[in-house]
Amino acid sequence: MARFAPSFELPLSIDRTAPGLPRQLAEQVRALIHADRLRPGDRMPSTRALAQELGVSRGSVSAAYEQLGEEGYLQSTPGGTVVHPRLAPAPAPASGREPITTELTESARAWHRDVRRESPMGTTRVAPLRPGRPDVSVLTSTAWRAAWRAAAAQPSLGYVGSGSMTLRRQIAEHLRSVRAMAVDPEALVVTAGARDGLRLLITAASARHSGPLTVAVEDPGYPSLHQVPASMGHRVLPLPVDDDGLRVDALPTGTHAPAMVIVTPSHQYPLGSSMSAGRRRDLIRWAQHNNALVVEDDYDSELRYVGDPLPSLAASDTTGRVATLGSFAKLVTPGLGLGYVVVPTDVRQAVTSLTAQAGTPVSGIVQDAMSTFMAQGGLRRHTARMRREYRRRRDVVLQVFEDASMPSSVTVLPMAGGLHAVLTLDDATQEARVISAARAAGLGVQGLGDYWSRGTSAQPAMSGVVLGIGETSRERLQQQLEQLRAVLIAALQ
Repeated sequence: MARFAPSFELPLSIDRTAPGLPRQLAEQVRALIHADRLRPGDRMPSTRALAQELGVSRGSVSAAYEQLGEEGYLQSTPGGTVVHPRLAPAPAPASGREPITTELTESARAWHRDVRRESPMGTTRVAPLRPGRPDVSVLTSTAWRAAWRAAAAQPSLGYVGSGSMTLRRQIAEHLRSVRAMAVDPEALVVTAGARDGLRLLITAASARHSGPLTVAVEDPGYPSLHQVPASMGHRVLPLPVDDDGLRVDALPTGTHAPAMVIVTPSHQYPLGSSMSAGRRRDLIRWAQHNNALVVEDDYDSELRYVGDPLPSLAASDTTGRVATLGSFAKLVTPGLGLGYVVVPTDVRQAVTSLTAQAGTPVSGIVQDAMSTFMAQGGLRRHTARMRREYRRRRDVVLQVFEDASMPSSVTVLPMAGGLHAVLTLDDATQEARVISAARAAGLGVQGLGDYWSRGTSAQPAMSGVVLGIGETSRERLQQQLEQLRAVLIAALQ
C-alpha cells in the first residue's frame, strides 16, 4: 500500500532557467530516496500534479519518472507511480529518530545492481570523469519514448542473422549523410556492439588461414577492443602512431604481414589525432598488396565538434578490403547493446555464412525501436544536440586547465571531438602520483600509460591522464574538473 497520498508534496527545488529539467528532477528524487525521505512503496505525485506544482512541463516530469523507472528507483502500478517496493528501507537507528542516510542498505544495493544489470536501459554508476561514458540524461525525448512504445506494441518475432533490413536501410542512410559512405544495406550486419562485430570479422578471416592470425593494433589504443583477438587465441602486434595516425611504414610485409589491422582513423584513441589522406591511401595500398583486412573502428566520429565529421576510411576504399565497425554506445547509450559492421567483399561470403548459422544477437524489439527512432529523425536531432553539448564541455576543459595556476608540465592535447580529453605530463612518475591522488579523491580518470602495450612498442609511451567529459551535466563536470585541477596542482608541487 502506498504510504503517501498523491498530493504528497516533495521538497524539490527546480531552476526553470537552467537546461536539463528532467535531470534536475531525477537527481533530487534519487537523493530523497537515498536519504530515506522517500521509502519503498511511497506513492509519487502524478506527473500532471507535480508539473503544476513546480511550474514545469508534464513532459519533463514524465521523462524524469521514466529515467528513474529504468534505473529501478520507481515503479509504475495501476494506482500510480511508487518508489519501487523492492528497494529495502534503511534500518531505523536505536534513538528512534528518523534516519537520514546517503547510502542504500546492502540488500537494496544488491538488488539495485541486479536490476540495472538486467535492464537494457540501465546504467552503471562509476567514479566521476571516467572516460568513455556518454550523457544519457537527455536521450529520453518524445521521439525516443514513442519509438519504444511502437516496438513494444507490436513485438517482433525476430530477424535473420544479418538483422532487420529496415534497420540496415536506416543505418545505410545514416552513414551516407554523416560519414559520406555509399553502403548497400546488404553489406551491413547488425551486431551487439563493436566487440561482437570484431569477433565476427576475426572468425570470418580465420576461415582462410590454417593457424592463428596476426592482428596489428595501434599503440596506444583501445584496450578492451585489442583484447578481443588475444582472447580468441590470435597474436596481437602493437604498432606506433604519430600525428598522422598509424605508422604504415612500420607494418610488416610479405610473409610477415599481419592478416588484419585495426585502426581508429577518424579519431585515434586515446590521443585524438586523425589519419591523414596520404596515410589512408598508403594503408589501403598496403592491405591490397599484402592480402590483409583493415578494420576501421568508427567509435565516435559522429561526435566531432570541430569542423564536419571526417569521411570514413571505407569511403575511399575501392579494393574491398576495409571493414567498418560501428556502434551506438557513444552516440546513444552503451546499454542499447547495438552496433553494426559494414562488411567488405573480401570476407562477405564468410560473414554471411556465419550469421546465417548463429542468428542475430540483438533483440527484434531493440532493432525495431531503433529503426523507428532513426526513421523519424530522432537520431539526427540527438546527434546534433550532443555535438553542441560536448563542444561546450570541451570549452569547459580548456577553461579549467589552460590557466596560469596549472603546473607547466600539464598540457591539454587538442580536442576535435568525442567524450574524453587527454592531459599529458612529463613522465610516468608524475602520472603515478596524479592517478593515485585522483583515486583517493574518488575520481575515475585513467593513466595514459594504461593504453600502451608495455614492453612491445618501438615508440616511447607518453605519460598523462585520460578523463571523460560525457557522463554528467556540464555544471557538475566543471566542479569535477576543478577538483581534478586541485589534485594536479597538489600532486605536482
